[in-house]
Amino acid sequence: MSTSTMGTGGVPPADTTVDSPADAAAPAPRRPAPGAGDLHEPKKGMKGKLLLAGGVWIGGVVALVAIYGFKGTRNTSFEPQNEFKLDSWVHLGVFSINKAVLYLFIAAVATCVSMIWIARRMQERPNKVQAAVEALFVLMRDNIAGGGMEEKQAAKWFPFIGALFLFIFFSNLVGYIPLPTNTEHKIDVLGLHIPSFSLYAATANLSIPLVLALVVFFSYTYEGVRAKGPIGYLKGLIPGGVEGGMAVFIFFLELLSNLMRILSLTIRLFANILAGHLIILFMAGALAVILGVAWLGWFTIPFGIALFAFEVGLVAALQAFIFATLTAIYLGGAVAEDH
Repeated sequence: MSTSTMGTGGVPPADTTVDSPADAAAPAPRRPAPGAGDLHEPKKGMKGKLLLAGGVWIGGVVALVAIYGFKGTRNTSFEPQNEFKLDSWVHLGVFSINKAVLYLFIAAVATCVSMIWIARRMQERPNKVQAAVEALFVLMRDNIAGGGMEEKQAAKWFPFIGALFLFIFFSNLVGYIPLPTNTEHKIDVLGLHIPSFSLYAATANLSIPLVLALVVFFSYTYEGVRAKGPIGYLKGLIPGGVEGGMAVFIFFLELLSNLMRILSLTIRLFANILAGHLIILFMAGALAVILGVAWLGWFTIPFGIALFAFEVGLVAALQAFIFATLTAIYLGGAVAEDH
């Protein structure tokens, strides 16, 4: 047996093949990481789902047009404004209980319970809920209260402004939860006549934003009179350097402007929430019911879902933020030297 093919003691010799310099310098091929070839699969999967949803949407419209026709008969009996009608459930005169009172109660309970529950469970290493609440706290303290008032005054009025912000925020959010509050249209469940589910917000009732605006108006007026006295507060309505007849004109203009703040706070909150609910109602099928067109109800559903997400995700918080921010600005302006 040749020694070139056998090593010592019959052990096969080591591989003595010498790689060329080019082979030695070439990097070893790498195996692809697990899932490396699937990087584009989620995008493809999402695109496929969107195409499928679009196909079902268009197919549904075509099918409804083929079955029920393109035109319909106008429905004169359905009145969408009745969704916001307040029927008294418990008759107590001016203290009667209706669905607006129910929504106010739910919002108040949600505001108190959620904040107390979270406050009693604060941890050194916050979880996601605590982190979100702390971010909200910083927003209310630094951006809303601290942005419109001096530090000392902001610390004094922060509980009021924070509670106002959270109450309006929860009132708006609760308004997007379907609850069985529509007593005009009832459903029969095992012989029980239960009110049908509907969307309603207490802040979509003019009286609620009006009361909140009046509370804000009397709060900053009290703060201004307390800081400057009655005469000083009224004089503060006139900017420095304005004298004579122009001062009288500016005084009445500023006085009217302060009264108009009640209207602006009220109508801004009321109109935005009411408009959002009406648009959702129409896009969710009310428009199809009024016109008697079956395919239109299916056609508007995606727009209704998008508007619902927009209202819940942005408008509910934005309106609370604007109301609370203006409150802080009015309180800060009431004690400023040049009011």
